[in-house]
Amino acid sequence: MNSYRKISLLAFAGSLALVLGRSAMAQEAQVSTDVAVAEQTSSAPTPKSPASVPNDNWHFGITPYLWFAGTHGTAGFNNRDVSFHASFGDVFSYLNIGIMGAAEASKGRWVFPGDFLWMKLSDDKGFPASPFPSVTSIKVKMYESVLTPKVGYRVVDHEKLKVDGTVGIRYWHLGENLSLQPLNLNNSQSANWVDVIAGAKIQMPLSPKAGITILGDAGGGGANVDYQVVGSLGYKIKPNIIGELGWRYMDVNYRPSSTFIFDGAMSGILLGVTFNLK
Repeated sequence: MNSYRKISLLAFAGSLALVLGRSAMAQEAQVSTDVAVAEQTSSAPTPKSPASVPNDNWHFGITPYLWFAGTHGTAGFNNRDVSFHASFGDVFSYLNIGIMGAAEASKGRWVFPGDFLWMKLSDDKGFPASPFPSVTSIKVKMYESVLTPKVGYRVVDHEKLKVDGTVGIRYWHLGENLSLQPLNLNNSQSANWVDVIAGAKIQMPLSPKAGITILGDAGGGGANVDYQVVGSLGYKIKPNIIGELGWRYMDVNYRPSSTFIFDGAMSGILLGVTFNLK
């Protein structure tokens, strides 16, 4: 083989080696890049699931409920008081009508719960030996209204635990009317006051369909002491409907310097249904 052909073959072999070397280097560089990207992807934070991302839309829910409460305590007016004790059966036998319900609006971490209770009770007692011949019986009517609006902020918002701190007011109206029959002579007494309250609400899921809610608040203002505690078990009947079964205890001690006195507690089973509208 002459020198010219040797030089040509060496040049061709060198060119081929250079091309193959560059190709191998390019492949190695690509592999290194792919590995680096894979490592960065695996070490990057996992995107938040939709459930953990704060929802800034408005949400609304209403809960009509029945409170099967008994009551006990002391009531009176004009420096005269008397103790009372009535089971739920006693209260129900005197109940004419009642309206009970709760509602809550929320946006992001802000919550706006409210509760309303109104009852009217009455009884008619005869006087078998009345000192007044023209009076044969006395009819008693009692009214109770309790309105509790609050505002709160979700201080803990985890999948397994949610805690709301709340503050608000509780408005009370208690009234009674005594009517002497058949003369229809009336004597009425009433009391209205507002208490400032603060508390918390805790929610803990037990399963995708069941969960526990515990709430309470306490305060005062018009009353010396005003507090309540509620515990309930909720079960999701449908995606937007939750059945509620629980227990509620409410205590208030209203003793102004004069007139109406009410120092009583109410407690009993709570049964309701929550409708999440949005």
